[in-house]
Amino acid sequence: MYTKFIKPAADRFFALFLLVGISPLLLGVIVILGFSNKGNIFFKQKRPGKYEKIFIVLKFKTMNDKKDNKGNLLADKERLHKIGLLLRKTSLDEIPQLFNVLKGDMSFVGPRPLLVEYLPFYTEKQRLRHSIKPGITGWAQINGRNAISWEDKFNHDIWYVKHKSFVLDIKILFLTFFRIVQAKDVNKKNTATTTKFKGNTL
Repeated sequence: MYTKFIKPAADRFFALFLLVGISPLLLGVIVILGFSNKGNIFFKQKRPGKYEKIFIVLKFKTMNDKKDNKGNLLADKERLHKIGLLLRKTSLDEIPQLFNVLKGDMSFVGPRPLLVEYLPFYTEKQRLRHSIKPGITGWAQINGRNAISWEDKFNHDIWYVKHKSFVLDIKILFLTFFRIVQAKDVNKKNTATTTKFKGNTL
């Protein structure tokens, strides 16, 4: 009842409510990024959602597109500018995903949508994370976020899928707020973002 009817309706209602409520902040970030990124405000990328259906995830663009002499993009650390780093630490780069929630591609709480290129690497157990909608935040995000291993991330995602409930979602949202305030576990140690998933770990 909760997962099938109440959660989707609540997701859309609160996504619209927040988009209206934080519209001044949203416009402010758009203006700042418009200058710092030379007009490239949004990061758009294909991600697998529920049942591995592909959708376009939205984020604020936190890295520039600088390339080396051979035309290859520079390392994340070299492309992540100061404003982008601030947006990541405060999780403000995730705000555009409210449009994904409003559209129905995502939920507020669920496993984070990962790269399409990871799909061939998942075990059957890991694929359970795609049996529900991906989320802006999730059980893995409040238990280490990018600072933990891929194995731990998948274990947390699978645990959430098996134990999801209204009370658990409220707990995750509540703890997410404190993680944002503390700016904890934003990046993998010694990296600007996180490492790529390269194969089965379970």
